[in-house]
Amino acid sequence: MKKVVLLDYGSGNIRSGERALQRVGADVTVTADFDAAMNADGLLVPGVGAFEACMTGLKAVRGDVIVDRRLTGGRPVLGICVGMQILFARGIEHGVETEGCDQWPGTVERLQPETGEPVPHMGWNTIDVPSGSKLFEGIDKERFYFVHSYGVRAWELANTRASVTPAVTWTTYGGDRFVAAVENGPLSATQFHPEKSGDAGAALLENWVRSL
Repeated sequence: MKKVVLLDYGSGNIRSGERALQRVGADVTVTADFDAAMNADGLLVPGVGAFEACMTGLKAVRGDVIVDRRLTGGRPVLGICVGMQILFARGIEHGVETEGCDQWPGTVERLQPETGEPVPHMGWNTIDVPSGSKLFEGIDKERFYFVHSYGVRAWELANTRASVTPAVTWTTYGGDRFVAAVENGPLSATQFHPEKSGDAGAALLENWVRSL
């Protein structure tokens, strides 16, 4: 059974994520312990709320260091929702710019739907998965559950720390296109909540756990 640490840094739907991982066969520990997070087969970084608050909480438990060291050693990390956003270089909310983990270049900014849809984007949406995706293997034409006001609207990666080409999954809301998921070697992330996305979300988490 694969051991997964769900990083508890004061942000995120911890219990729903824990239950979702347990349902797909993972041995889950919810903790902020540095050594446990470093030694687990997989690390899940959740996130709900403001980018700045999540980064403050993450740094308080040295989560940014954990993520960086795990990836340097090729050890898998999965970010969800704001846990995905903080993997990028920066976030801008209400005019305030906050530095992220900078695993990928890019800016998290407010969504700008062109057709008048309300923000936050809340509900089910289809996605455009690239060919060869391992995270979405066996998952076709499914919808996933989103709850967010901010996203990565431009993919700026010119060069990456990993030797593989990232697989980027996109979606649109009100005509506004943004990143829905990224797979980049040991680092994966989703803007949507797989733990709230029914059978499709469970299949995605099962794919990730199986890959550990």
